[in-house]
Amino acid sequence: MKPNSILFGMTLAVAANLAVSAERAPVIEVTAGTPIKAAKLSLSEQLVSLERKLDARNRAQVNVQRQLDELQNEVNELRGITELHTYQLSQVLDRQRELYQELDRRVSEALKPTNQIPATIIAPNGNAGKVNYSNNLTENEAYDHAVNMVLKDKRYEQAIPEFEAFNQRYPNSTYAANAHYWLGQLLFNKGELTKAGQEFEVVVSNYPDSSKRSDAMLKLAMVEQKENNETKAIAIYKKLIAQYPNSSAAKLAQPRLNSIKP
Repeated sequence: MKPNSILFGMTLAVAANLAVSAERAPVIEVTAGTPIKAAKLSLSEQLVSLERKLDARNRAQVNVQRQLDELQNEVNELRGITELHTYQLSQVLDRQRELYQELDRRVSEALKPTNQIPATIIAPNGNAGKVNYSNNLTENEAYDHAVNMVLKDKRYEQAIPEFEAFNQRYPNSTYAANAHYWLGQLLFNKGELTKAGQEFEVVVSNYPDSSKRSDAMLKLAMVEQKENNETKAIAIYKKLIAQYPNSSAAKLAQPRLNSIKP
């Protein structure tokens, strides 16, 4: 009986161990599986959050770059306007010196016994170049009257028909190129770009030896640029720089050309 008792006891012990093992297995599987699943969900959420942050940062960088580009364009435009105004002021001062010289010339001629007026006079800066003036006093007076309306009286609106009338009455005047340029400038300032472009085109096409031709080319290109004809504007800017590389107009044309080149 003793061996049977021992065998019976061993059987009970084995059964008890199997029961304990059977009961523990589910507990281990559940407790071990739960943190792995939670960890997987947390990693996915972190990736999504990281992608959102990267996308937001990229958009912010794009916006900042666009703003910087806009500010740079505005600075370039203001710089061009400043240079243009400086150039225009120098042109006005030069023209005023010419007018004062013309006044002195007329006073001197009036004191002479004859009424003959020389065809040319030396420029006030003493350079070898000469400024042509007409022998027709009526023509001189008409031109001076139109110019004085701009320089002295500041009556820009009223000066437009004066230059138009001068160009119609004296189409072959020695002042013709200047008169067309002044008229184009007045129309440009007024915003009548098409008419202004026509006047500048007259100077460029019909007066190749005029001192105003390079200025007229600059203004003609600016007209085309303002009217969104960038191809024409680029061509005129390049032509201006090639033909008058050392001129003030070319220096003003270069930054404008750079701003619209692809």
